[in-house]
Amino acid sequence: MGLSEAPGQRDTQALLSTTHAMELRRRDYHVERPLLNQERLEELGRRGSAAGTRQWRTWFRCSRARARALLLQYLPILAWLPQYPVREWLLGDLLSGLSVAIMQLPQGLAYALLAGLPPVFGLYSSFYPVFIYFLFGTSRHISVGTFAVMSVMVGSVTESLAPDEAFLQDLNSTVNVTARDAARVQLASTLSVLVGLFQVGLGLVHFGFVVTYLSEPLVRGYTTAASVQVFVSQLKYVFGLYLSSRSGPLSLIYTVLEVCWKLPQSVVGTMVTAVVAGVVLVLVKLLNDKLRRHLPLPIPGELLTLIGATGISYGVGLQHRFGVDVVGKIPAGMLPPVAPSPQLFAKLVGNAFAIAVVGFAIAISLGKIFALRHGYRVDSNQELVALGLSNLIGGIFQCFPVSCSMSRSLVQESTGGNTQVAGAVSSLFILIIILKLGELFQDLPKAVLAAVIIVNLKGMLMQFRDICSLWKANRVDLLIWLVTFVATILLNLDIGLVVAVVFSLLLVVVRTQMPHYSVLGQVPDTDIYRDVAEYSEAREVPGVKVFRSSATVYFANAELYSDALKQRCGVNVDHLISQKKKLLRKQELKLKRLQKENKLLKQAAASKGTSVSISVNASVTDIDSSNAEDSKAKGTAGNELEDMAARGPEDAKAPDMSSLKALGLPQPDFHSLILDLGALSFVDTVFLKSLKNIFRDFREIEVEVYMASCHSPVITQLEAGHFFDATITKQHLFASVHDAVIFALQRLRSSPVSPVSVTKL
Repeated sequence: MGLSEAPGQRDTQALLSTTHAMELRRRDYHVERPLLNQERLEELGRRGSAAGTRQWRTWFRCSRARARALLLQYLPILAWLPQYPVREWLLGDLLSGLSVAIMQLPQGLAYALLAGLPPVFGLYSSFYPVFIYFLFGTSRHISVGTFAVMSVMVGSVTESLAPDEAFLQDLNSTVNVTARDAARVQLASTLSVLVGLFQVGLGLVHFGFVVTYLSEPLVRGYTTAASVQVFVSQLKYVFGLYLSSRSGPLSLIYTVLEVCWKLPQSVVGTMVTAVVAGVVLVLVKLLNDKLRRHLPLPIPGELLTLIGATGISYGVGLQHRFGVDVVGKIPAGMLPPVAPSPQLFAKLVGNAFAIAVVGFAIAISLGKIFALRHGYRVDSNQELVALGLSNLIGGIFQCFPVSCSMSRSLVQESTGGNTQVAGAVSSLFILIIILKLGELFQDLPKAVLAAVIIVNLKGMLMQFRDICSLWKANRVDLLIWLVTFVATILLNLDIGLVVAVVFSLLLVVVRTQMPHYSVLGQVPDTDIYRDVAEYSEAREVPGVKVFRSSATVYFANAELYSDALKQRCGVNVDHLISQKKKLLRKQELKLKRLQKENKLLKQAAASKGTSVSISVNASVTDIDSSNAEDSKAKGTAGNELEDMAARGPEDAKAPDMSSLKALGLPQPDFHSLILDLGALSFVDTVFLKSLKNIFRDFREIEVEVYMASCHSPVITQLEAGHFFDATITKQHLFASVHDAVIFALQRLRSSPVSPVSVTKL
C-alpha cells in the first residue's frame, strides 16, 4: 500500500513545489522607471488642459430627442408605467396600497390635529399629495403623506400666528373655533404652497445637494427632538386640558410646566380613553411583530382601534356623559381649490424654507435606503420637484405640507409594494373615505388620535439609543446630535434647525483647523512612506524631512500648517533666520567701516606721495573687541572681511560669507524638505502665499523644498495663481514622495539624475 502511494505523494510534492516557486516568482517583481518631476511627467503623459463641457449649450438645444428626454425626466411615470409587469407586481401593489391606506386614515386624522387643524384636512393631505407624487416621484417604495415632524412644524406656525387668544369671544371668553380653524387652514395651505415653490425651484436649478449639509446625526437628533415636541403637544388631548398657545424659545418648557400645573384639572374619562387606546395599539403592534412571518398582512390595529373607539363613543355617549372631546363634524366631499394669500408670504418664508429642507431630507434619506436595497436609482433633484409639486398643488386644495413616513414606507415595502401604484391605490381608498365614509368618524375621541400619535413615536424615540452608539463610534457626531437635540428642544423647531446646521458647518471648519500633521518615514524595502510616530519600522531618510497634513490647506489653517511644519522639523526656523539677518547686518556694517578706513588710508598715502602698505588687522581686532557677544561669528569671518575690504567694493560680495557655517550658526540636520500635498483638494491665494513663504524661509536656512503627489486640479490652480516662477519651477514638484526623496539625495551627491527603482532607495 505504501509503495502504491509513493508516486502520488511525489507528484503532489512536485506540484506544491512548482506552485510555491511560481508564487515566489510572482512576488519577486521589480519595477524601474525614470525619476519624474512635474515637467517630465507632463512631457511623458502629454498633459493638456481639459476641454470645457459647456453644458449650458445643451439647455437651449431643441430637438425631438431632447424634448422626449426632458418629458421622461420630469414625468417619470411615462418611463416606468408602460413597462409595468402587471402579472408579477399588480397584486402586491394592491395589497400594499390597501395596507398603507388603512394606516393613512388614522394617521391623517391624528396628524391634522397635531398641525392644529380640523382632522378632515389630514385626509385631504393624504390624497392630493400622494397622487401627485405617483406621477412625478422616482422612489418606488416611500409613502408620501402626513408625517409627525412636518405636522408639528406646521402646528408651531399655525398656533403662533393664529393663537386661541386671538379668537376669544367677548361675551363668555370662549374661543371662536370656526374662525380660528379657518385662519389656521389658510395659514397651513399658504405655507404648503410656499414650501412647494421652494422645493420646485431648488429642484429645477439642481440644488438637491443642499440636503448634504444635513448630516445623519443632525437629522436623527432633530427628529428625536421633534418627537419630544410631538409627545408634549399631545399631552393636552391625553389629559383633556386646555393650554395656552405658545411659540418661540422655551415654549416647550413652559408647556410642560403648564401641564404639570393643570394636572388636577384632568378629565378622567379622557385619560382612561387614551390609556385604553394606547394599550390596545401597543398590544396589536407586539402581536404583529410576533406573527410577522405567518400573516400575509399586518393586523390593522390603528383602524380597528378607531372604529371600535368611534362605536363605543357613539353608543355610550362619551362626550356628553364623561366630557371626552371628540373630532366633531367631518364634511363629506371635496373642497374647491383656493388661491393662497400672498400677504402671508413674508410671515411664512423662513418657516417654509426650513420645512422644505427638512421634508426633503427625510424623503431623500428614506428613498435612498430603499433604492440601495432594491437596486434602482433615486434622482434627488426630481425628488425635490415631485415633493414640491405635491405640496404646491396640495396647498391649493387646502392641504398642509407633507413628506414621507418611515412606518408607512416600511409597511408599503414589506407587504409587497413594488412601485408607486401602491401609493395611487392608497390615495384612491382615502378618496372613497373622504366622499362617503368620513362623516362616520365624527364621534371619534381626540384622545384616541393622540394615543395613535404617541404610539407611532416609538421609532423616533428609540433614536435616544444613538447616544450610546455614537459615544463609542464618533464623539464629534455625538456632539452634533446633542447640540441639535438641545437647540431644537429649547429654541423651537425653526431656530433649532438653523443652530444645528450652523454648528455642524462650524465644526467642519474647526476640524480642518486641527488636522493630523505627521513626519513620514520609509517603510523598509518599499517606496511607501508612513507616519514615523505610528509605524515603528518606518525610518526617516537621513537628511530628508517629509511632512504631510491629513486635511486640505486653505485660508483657515494655512498659518497653522506653516507653524506645525516648522515645529515638526525640530528647527526654530524664525529664530535662525533672525539671527542670520542680524549677523549679516553686522557684517555689512563692519565691512563698510573697513572699506571706509581703507579708503582714508589710500587718500592719506596719495597725499604724501608715498607707497603705504595697508594693513587692517589692528582695526579688525579693535572692532572684534568692541563686539564681544558676536566674537565667535566675527572671528571666523574676520580674515575674509579684511580681504574683501582690501580688494574693494567690486569684489565685496562672496557667496560663502552668508552661509550658516560661515556665520557660526547651527545648521539643520536635514538638507531637503518634501511637502506631501496628496491630501489637497484645492488651493486658495492664502495658501499660495504661505507656500511661497515656506520656500523662502527654508532656503534661508539652506534647506531645499520640494512638493510631491499633487492632483491635477491642484496643479492647475497653482498655475493659475502664478505660483511657478524662476525660483520655484515644476522641477520642484514630483509625481511621488519617493521620486522627491531620490532626487534630493542625488542632488546632494551632485550626481546626474538617472532611472531609479521605485521599490528601493
